[in-house]
Amino acid sequence: MTKKIAFQGEPGAFSHAAANNVFPGEEAIGCVTFEETINAVQSGRADYAVVPVENSLYGRITDIHHLLPESGLFIIGETYLRVEMNLLGVPGATLDDIKAVQSLSVALGQCRKFISEQGFRTINAVDTAGSAREVSQKADKSVAAIASRFAAEIYGLEVLASNIEDAAHNTTRFLVLSATQQEAPQDAGKVKTTFVFRVRNVPAALYKAMGGFATNGVNMTKLESYMVGGAFTATQFYADIEGHPQDIGVQHAFEELGFFTDRFRILGVYPASENK
Repeated sequence: MTKKIAFQGEPGAFSHAAANNVFPGEEAIGCVTFEETINAVQSGRADYAVVPVENSLYGRITDIHHLLPESGLFIIGETYLRVEMNLLGVPGATLDDIKAVQSLSVALGQCRKFISEQGFRTINAVDTAGSAREVSQKADKSVAAIASRFAAEIYGLEVLASNIEDAAHNTTRFLVLSATQQEAPQDAGKVKTTFVFRVRNVPAALYKAMGGFATNGVNMTKLESYMVGGAFTATQFYADIEGHPQDIGVQHAFEELGFFTDRFRILGVYPASENK
């Protein structure tokens, strides 16, 4: 039976490409917002969601950090996608034909050097995949889009220039979400555990809470803080560690964490991706 995979964006978006990498051949469902993407899984309209959580250039995806802990969904996997920007034109167009380039403002900014060298006029749009769709529909040889090769395939465009981004290390990490908990077994190789917690309002609570991970040899690969409910006094932390909750070191670290927290929830125990 075909699975349905929700992602944020139009067909051909980088999130669509990530979803296709994790679930090749399955049905992808594009959603306008992250809220709609998550709701698709909550409501049963989709079996899984693939959402971006952080980017090597721009840091964390703030919306996901706020939405995920309260969503009731579980992280069951992760994947990394190298974000490669390409100049896409209508069939028959050449680089010399292009006078203007259209894309998401962030994508335009990532290709500033190439655009400047070519002397292109820029057109800001809502997203990369939508730009590819509009360029295809307009069929104007003088206008190109900056988007993925995946978008070129979907909208029948030709790649006029590849990897035109200024930074070669642009990579986005995506999480795979499910309404059902699917915890990786302890012997599944490299495993990550993601959890959220809120420290008690006592002196040095965060310092003491983190001490258990260091003393028990548990590597924490991510620690993010954000306010809860707009209150400056209520700070929640989002963390990734290498290890399984059944590992003795992780057990001891979580025990120590419990002394200094008033809220703790594991969001997922899943295999660490090898495609960084």
